[in-house]
Amino acid sequence: MRPHIVVIDDDDKITSLLRRSLAFEGYEVTTAHDGADGIRLLGEKNAELIILDVMMPKLDGWEVCRRLREAGISAPVLLLTARDEVQDRVKGLDLGADDYLVKPFALEELMARVRALLRRRPERAEEDGRLRFEDVTLDYDGRETIRDGKRIELTAKEFDLLHLFMQNPKRVLSRDQIMERIWGYDYSGESNVLEVYVAMLRQKMEEHGGKRIIQTVRGAGYVLKGDS
Repeated sequence: MRPHIVVIDDDDKITSLLRRSLAFEGYEVTTAHDGADGIRLLGEKNAELIILDVMMPKLDGWEVCRRLREAGISAPVLLLTARDEVQDRVKGLDLGADDYLVKPFALEELMARVRALLRRRPERAEEDGRLRFEDVTLDYDGRETIRDGKRIELTAKEFDLLHLFMQNPKRVLSRDQIMERIWGYDYSGESNVLEVYVAMLRQKMEEHGGKRIIQTVRGAGYVLKGDS
């Protein structure tokens, strides 16, 4: 079955270009020309990927992304934005977007990001979309994390990082493996972004006295295990 991609953009030229280009690459493509129509469409038909413009009338892309995540729609979101300010990118990622691309963009780069996001989409480990490890339950569809009965508020990237660990319990994941799965190809090898996110995730997971389950394996990477 061909992956289904939904494009939400009020610019007819862009939606037409993306519809033709994505279809040529073998994807099934559906388009919406405003945020409300996009939300309605995604409530009726599943998508493997959502390409979402930020600057739209009525509902902007940030609000659309927020509502989609609240509704439990977990498909990866690629934001298209004419604004390259750091705070704008951070806002989109914190609202649940998975990647962003600044307009005007090269079609080849967009296609590369589409392929990367589709590769990174996690497989379900259980029928109900939940993963469990010791006292932690992660609901992928609902984007919710519970530890010892308490809900833990995670950003989009923190959630994705924990999800990757819980898909691979007791397996050592290298830094490069984690960076490729969570951040894709577009990262600096010298960046400490992974270390920062692991530290933030640990702090939230251990806030109410929970023992450390994300362990550092010196010289190898990280592993999810129950030993303290």
